[in-house]
Amino acid sequence: MTKDFLKDQVCVVTGGAQGIGWATARQLAAAGGTVYVCDISEEHLATAPARAAELPWPERFHFSRCDVSDRQQVEAWCAGILEKEGRIDVLINNAAFVRWENVLDMSVEDVERTMAVGFNAIVYTTHQVLPAMLARGRGQIVNVGSSAGRVFAGNSSAAYAAVKAAVDGYTQTLQVELRGSPVHVMLVRPGTVAGTEFFGKHVPSSRMPRLADFVPPLAPDEVAAAILEGLQRRRPIVDVPRSLGMFYLLFEHAPGFMRWLARVGGNARSDFGMLPSRT
Repeated sequence: MTKDFLKDQVCVVTGGAQGIGWATARQLAAAGGTVYVCDISEEHLATAPARAAELPWPERFHFSRCDVSDRQQVEAWCAGILEKEGRIDVLINNAAFVRWENVLDMSVEDVERTMAVGFNAIVYTTHQVLPAMLARGRGQIVNVGSSAGRVFAGNSSAAYAAVKAAVDGYTQTLQVELRGSPVHVMLVRPGTVAGTEFFGKHVPSSRMPRLADFVPPLAPDEVAAAILEGLQRRRPIVDVPRSLGMFYLLFEHAPGFMRWLARVGGNARSDFGMLPSRT
């Protein structure tokens, strides 16, 4: 990756004070970007500035609390950045709401919030930022989907799978609409990302298939690096790891076999709440 390829560019990250969002915010700043981060977690917003202060360029970070499921809050946050900076060059839609329960065990309210945070927020930010990007003649929008939106093999959350499938469809349709325009739109679909609150707090490893034990999990920094590489090379879709494509093909052509494979051996035994070891 070219050093400082985002120099003097204004970058926006939703859900950016933790996990994949924070790893991406750090790498955007390392590439020279001025990074505006929003999050809803008071806990993470309280610690993020201190973590930023330990980096070589703390002045590149700006933190705000924003509930991205609230259209007025999103519009006010984006408008404030546009007014101050005059532009937004890179938009990373990363925020998610996670509850990993069976359909009848998950409240309707939690399903609605899953969709509001993971999908509606993308619509809000896109409508705020895209017109300015088109008018300026440049810009990049990145929407974080998931392999869970492509492979439906059970033991997942129907609401989470649905919202990530919606992100997939929305992003790829937007790519078609913007073909030939100066705005690049990228879809990122990570596999299992360990060491975040996703598994540490919301998703017990027992809800993962035994198969997951044999597929090396990712660290947030690895997903962030794939996002930055995709931005520089202007890739339309980034599957990380790339081997996910094999699972997509298998599910597309033999969904019953894929579901059987996911059941073999019972539940996962790894602790995905811990960062993966690369030793």
